[in-house]
Amino acid sequence: MASLILLAATLVFAMVRPRGWPEAVAAVPLAGVALLLGLATPAEAGKRVVEILPTMGFLAAILLVSHLAAKDGVFSWLGTRLAELCRGRPRRLLVLTFAAAAGVTAILSLDATVVLLTPVVLATAEGLRLESKPHVYACAHLANSASTLLPVSNLTNLLAFAASGLTFAGFTALMALPWLVTLAIELAVFARFFREDLEAEPSTRTPEHREAPVFALVVLAGTLIGFGAGQLVHVEPVWVAALAALILGAKALAERKIKPWQLVTEASPMLILFVLGLAVVVEAVSEHLLGGVLRTLLPDTAGLPELLATAAIAAVLANVVNNLPATLILLSVLGPHPNTGILLAVLLGVNIGPNATYLGSLATLLWRRVLAKAGHRPSAREFLKLGVLTTPLSLAAATAALWLVLP
Repeated sequence: MASLILLAATLVFAMVRPRGWPEAVAAVPLAGVALLLGLATPAEAGKRVVEILPTMGFLAAILLVSHLAAKDGVFSWLGTRLAELCRGRPRRLLVLTFAAAAGVTAILSLDATVVLLTPVVLATAEGLRLESKPHVYACAHLANSASTLLPVSNLTNLLAFAASGLTFAGFTALMALPWLVTLAIELAVFARFFREDLEAEPSTRTPEHREAPVFALVVLAGTLIGFGAGQLVHVEPVWVAALAALILGAKALAERKIKPWQLVTEASPMLILFVLGLAVVVEAVSEHLLGGVLRTLLPDTAGLPELLATAAIAAVLANVVNNLPATLILLSVLGPHPNTGILLAVLLGVNIGPNATYLGSLATLLWRRVLAKAGHRPSAREFLKLGVLTTPLSLAAATAALWLVLP
């Protein structure tokens, strides 16, 4: 029970962030408490931290790449293109927002969608004098559900990728059909749920044109190619992301768009410390509370019923303890060589499942904070209702699609 209290305290602090303090302010000391109380041994905690350090290096690099891409005008240009291509039609803007959010989430991770794309989509809709709610809600949902495609799309994927035994291309090939199925179902439900907003008269406002930031777009395209091709020559994704950050960072420094110290802060070192501290606390929870129960519940074969059960367990756990600790717990339970189908079903559960509630994903909480800063407060009731309509259906369909493509 003590380990669960420590986990709850860590997550509550991360959600509330009193006085704007970083999440690591609580996570690191509470990890120390877990060690002092003997809830996690130093050996096991150290092993867990060492295992995820390369993943943390990649996370820091890709967060920096996202920020530098924004500094170079990628997201503001994208907002302009959305406004131009939709021709003032709200339904067409929703389809384009889905495409943009899915692409940004897949390539630059869900944090880029929440922090960088959401404000742009909000400004685009308001600039056209269209109801912004369908489009900003799409950013929240796709930050979670569209993060299943690539190993680099979500921290949960990165944590599981090393244990999967798959190549970058192999992971993507297996998750492509579940990803497409999820997007199709989400779009259909959104079109129905927000039909009144989407049937409004087209806007007649003309958006301001922006030139494409060609250099940054070429670097991002090269980065994506590098992720896929790098493993053929034994280059890990972290080095590809680091090279992209170096190139974009050098350009930003030369043009004085960024200060040198911002290259450190935008890599989010406090977030990295938070995840490392959380990993230690989760090790204690897995060892003393949930590990045995989950070992009993989780199957070890990848038939359709077993995959559906696995995805459901992962989704429920994500909404109870948040998807990042849920992933760490489930990876600990599955061990170093898990069944590939079961592992990917877990990722579907922890990535799609959090759309059911506000608490399932830190990205959703961050999305609320981004909107609040812009003067918008989304309705919790409406978010939950939309989650009930989309999450079970898309999770079940995506899991069935995964079963179809598994060898």
